[in-house]
Amino acid sequence: MESTLALQSLWSVTAPAGPQCPSLTEARRAQVIVIGGGYTGLVAALHLAEAGRDVVVLEAADIGARASGVNGGQVIPGVKLDPDVLEAMLGPYAGGRLVATAATGPDLVFDLIARYGIHCEARRVGWIQPATTESALVQQARRAEQWWRRGAQVELLSRREVLQLTGSARYCGGLLDRRGGTVQPLAYVRGLADAVLKSGGHIFTNSAAVRLARMGGAWSVETTGGSVTAPLVIIATNAYTDTLNEELRRTVVAVPSFQVATAPIPAALRSTILPDGQAASDTNQLLRYFRLDSSGRLVLGTRGTFTAAPTVRHVQHHYRAVHEIYPQLQGIAFEYHWGGLVALTRDGLPHLHEVAPGMYAGLGYNGRGVAMASVMGRLLARRALGVPVAELGFPVSPVLPMPLHQLSGVGARATIQYLRLREGMGRMRTQLRLRAPFKA
Repeated sequence: MESTLALQSLWSVTAPAGPQCPSLTEARRAQVIVIGGGYTGLVAALHLAEAGRDVVVLEAADIGARASGVNGGQVIPGVKLDPDVLEAMLGPYAGGRLVATAATGPDLVFDLIARYGIHCEARRVGWIQPATTESALVQQARRAEQWWRRGAQVELLSRREVLQLTGSARYCGGLLDRRGGTVQPLAYVRGLADAVLKSGGHIFTNSAAVRLARMGGAWSVETTGGSVTAPLVIIATNAYTDTLNEELRRTVVAVPSFQVATAPIPAALRSTILPDGQAASDTNQLLRYFRLDSSGRLVLGTRGTFTAAPTVRHVQHHYRAVHEIYPQLQGIAFEYHWGGLVALTRDGLPHLHEVAPGMYAGLGYNGRGVAMASVMGRLLARRALGVPVAELGFPVSPVLPMPLHQLSGVGARATIQYLRLREGMGRMRTQLRLRAPFKA
């Protein structure tokens, strides 16, 4: 029988301790209830507390136990779709405002870190998107041109430049976005929680919201141990949205992402791998994202397994991805394995919803949660403070559950397996070509 992995996040070992928050054990009132203590909920709560509102955050687990504490820590500006595509979808005005708002993500993240003195290994040295194919590089040239027209520090890279910046010969070129950067993700979310508490907000952990009801013009949220009543509720649960609001849950598909981290790389070798400290996310069909941590470990993530207890076999494609990108790391041990959920939307965009009178929600970051979830938190706070929709710079969309949502998980599994099969067939073809005798 195949052994299961001992799962432990690298970030949980290296992050400073977070604030100790109690569980909710009483009935209380507030002006705003925030359900979810990740980036979205905490940034929303922080802005509300700064504005003098009595805000209560309800977190089902510990701070950072879910996606906000286990992601790759890449701070990437914008959303998945290119600026011109967004303007074509939404119109030049609405699309242009969304592009501009989403692009502010790294500015917001690094401003919060500086303002509240959050110790999270923050580095703003850019983000690299290496191209695995020539066709992907053509698309990147178009993407770079679109951002140039909007004044962004984005540049196209040659094969040689990508080799210099990443230390990998796997890629044929790429894109460098100097607006991006990295954080230690668990340290960042714990720092946000500390800032909320110091600003007068209240956080209750291990206090899952189990019932939500409208009562006399206010919302009542019940937890396993208590309740909170307030005129406004913000739902900030992203990929962990459950049946508390069934329609909202069915607007996203929760897909697993899994990461591995090597032992610290020897200094001589480490100096050639991502030497300037950028993180990277390539254009492989099953995207691989990778970076170094402060101790020189390579951290790589890609789509994970849907099983609750991954085995060594399940992470072989992660090990293989590391060695494909960096053959020079053969022989370096893998020390940490962990994962979390990513929320994907039907159109590839995050969504801000007014679910009901006095109830707001933001979710669906499609793998770009550090920056975009922080932006969404600020948007939700502004809306809760009464800022008109027309002044938000981001559309408020209706809640539209996916048709046949119950089949979405099956489809996600099938897609991941199909793409892995294609990768395997591609490797086999490459090996056969290398083994074939040379004919003059």
